[in-house]
Amino acid sequence: MKTPLKKPSKKAPQLKNYVNWFEIPVANFDQAILFYNTIYDIEMETTQMGGYTMGFFPAKSGIGGAIVKGEGCIPSDTGPLLYLNAGKDLSDVLSRIEVAGGRIIMPKTIINESAGYFALFLDTEGNRLALHSKT
Repeated sequence: MKTPLKKPSKKAPQLKNYVNWFEIPVANFDQAILFYNTIYDIEMETTQMGGYTMGFFPAKSGIGGAIVKGEGCIPSDTGPLLYLNAGKDLSDVLSRIEVAGGRIIMPKTIINESAGYFALFLDTEGNRLALHSKT
């Protein structure tokens, strides 16, 4: 027998963010590190733990994430869509996607004036991801 859904409590605290960590699966770790270091002009720190190789997006505060290679980490162009922060103007990051070996599948597109812009791309591993910026 199914349990009936509860109505939300008005006293329930609202979360600031509904994402607190993300992981992007990769098959070719070195290629993926080069791709993300290139498009963001960063240097990801890497580590190995528990049979997984990880490269961390530098984050001083807020939501962090990593690329991950290991059992069960299978790149895909289907499933949930992760929107990566592209800073002030996503055109900067987007301009480095194809140079780094990725493929733009939807160019910079306006959502609306208040929400800003997005673009879709495939990384070198075949993951479908999005970029977002206000301008």
